[in-house]
This record gives sequence, C-alpha cells and structure tokens, in this order.
Amino acid sequence: MKFVDEVEITVEGGDGGNGCVGFRREKYIPLGGPDGGDGGDGGSVYLMAAENMNTLVDFRFHAIHRAGRGQNGTGGNCTGKSGEDLLVRVPGGTRVSDLDTGEQLGDLLVEGDRLLVARGGFHGLGNTRFKSSTNRAPRQATKGKPGEKRRLGLELKLIADVGLLGMPNAGKSSLIRQVSAARPKVANYPFTTVHPNLGVVRVDDLRSFVMADIPGVIEGASRGLGLGLKFLRHLSRTRLLLHLIDVLPADESLEPVNAVRMIIAELETWNPELANKPRWLVLNKVDLVSGDELQRVEHSLTEEFGWEWPVFRISALRGDGLRDLVFAIMEYLEPQKVI
Repeated sequence: MKFVDEVEITVEGGDGGNGCVGFRREKYIPLGGPDGGDGGDGGSVYLMAAENMNTLVDFRFHAIHRAGRGQNGTGGNCTGKSGEDLLVRVPGGTRVSDLDTGEQLGDLLVEGDRLLVARGGFHGLGNTRFKSSTNRAPRQATKGKPGEKRRLGLELKLIADVGLLGMPNAGKSSLIRQVSAARPKVANYPFTTVHPNLGVVRVDDLRSFVMADIPGVIEGASRGLGLGLKFLRHLSRTRLLLHLIDVLPADESLEPVNAVRMIIAELETWNPELANKPRWLVLNKVDLVSGDELQRVEHSLTEEFGWEWPVFRISALRGDGLRDLVFAIMEYLEPQKVI
C-alpha cells in the first residue's frame, strides 16, 4: 500500500429538508387548518480515528464526502426524516485544518476520537408553525438551510514512542528489523527507506513500545532536499529520539562529528522544538572498527557537543548491544505519561 501523509478533501453537511405547506382535508371537517410538517435536519460529517489505518491514500481516490440530506416535511404534521450522519475513518495521529481559513480544527490521536467537521443544515419549517389567531390559514413555509461545506487538509503524524534519526545508510532500517516485526527494505545504497515504517518492540509479554523509522536526513533537508524533511513531522509526537551514527561511513565528509553537527543544524532550522527533544546517541556498526577507534569516536562526539544523554554502542546487523538498548528505552518510557 502506498504511503500518503498529506491530502486535501472536501466535506459537506447535508441540507435541511424543506417545510411543507399543507392543509387538513377530511370529510365533515371543512376547516381543518394547516398541517404542513417541518423538514428533517441534514446529517453532519465527523472524522474518527480508526484502528488498523496508517496511511491517507484512500482519500486520494475519494476526496468528496457528503452527509445525507434531510427529507422534506409532509402533510398531516409529519416531520421529514433527518439525514444520516457520515462517519469518515482516518488514521490515528491525523491533524485536521481548514484550508480556507487556516484554522486548526483538531487532532485525532487515539482510536475512537471524533471531530465534527461539517454541520448539517437546519430543517425548514412547515406552515403549521406560522398559524396564529390572526393568520388561521398560513401559506408560508421555509426551506431547509444548506449544510456546511469545507475544504480540509489532513496531515498524518504517526504516533510512536521512539523515533529513529540519522543520515542515509546509518542503519535505521536494520535496527527496526532486528527489534520488531517491521520489515523495511535494507540495501547497501542510500535512501532505501522512502516512507516511514512503524514497528512494535516487545520487551516482554506485558511491555512494549512503538518505534518509527523515517528516511535519512541529508544536508539541506530543511530547504527541501532529500526525503527526510517531508517525513520529519512523524517524529514530532515521539517521546524519545535515537540518533544513529555510522562509525565507519563510506564518505569521509560524513565523519560522525560532521554528521551529528549537520543533523542538529537541520533540526534547529526546521523545528527547534524537535531539536530539543530527548535524543540518545547510538553508535552503529561497531563490529567494523577497533575498540580504540570506537573510543575515539565516542569521545570526540561527547566532547564536541557536550552530550548529556546516554550513548549506546550497537551492531544493528549482528544484534550486538540491542538488548541493553531496548531495555533502557523501556525503563525511560515507563514512568512517563502515554501520549
């Protein structure tokens, strides 16, 4: 299934039914009087966060959503049936905005969250409503009000506890494959990850957390280069970032210190709030370098950036150090309030 995280849709509440002009006509009742009923209210459109949805791709092919129209009133003081509400399912983590006004309408975070996005029109009034002591046979009725119509922007921000951040080919996909059932593509060239992946990491039978893998961030991402900027929004709801560093990069210009400096600069340019999230340093591919070289890399990073958060050494490919990393993450997340 194609991953889509931004779409534009149109929602329309149902029109209200028209009121009826009617008079009671029965044998032996020559002056029955008005009996036109009201119309029914139009249905409203709601968005609801649903389980087992992780993309907005369906809205690319179904962009207009209309609720039911209210029925017209009829004689005999019969009120028209109200239009049916329309419930549109979206993935959890969807932010909704009005494209015409720029207003943020709300976030649908967890399964069952609902948001009213287009209210149905009010019903029209039948002529019974207008009778009075001075107007015994009114021929006046009102039409139903049109339903609310809006152009909405839906933006999906995946809900994960932990986000993986790093340069292309730092080993993010290999890590999430090792610790979860997620199976992103892994290859020996950059940008094998072209869309975010979610994986549930189970520490034991009762404890687990969700990890998100996004495409690698390159220099200039905050100006639109590469794929990382497009998906950085998916890290905004995380509680912890794992900054993966390739300790033996193929390109010498991407030495660990330079790589960390570049990504920090891109984060601060794009979103300072994201740059200030708790971020652990994870040195990957440690099986490819000597102990002395690894010590040098770690020392240079902690000294250069005054690193206060934990530093871990792993080999995502072989699985070295992953158990300690996973348990440390779980211990960090457990005392915190769940999103």
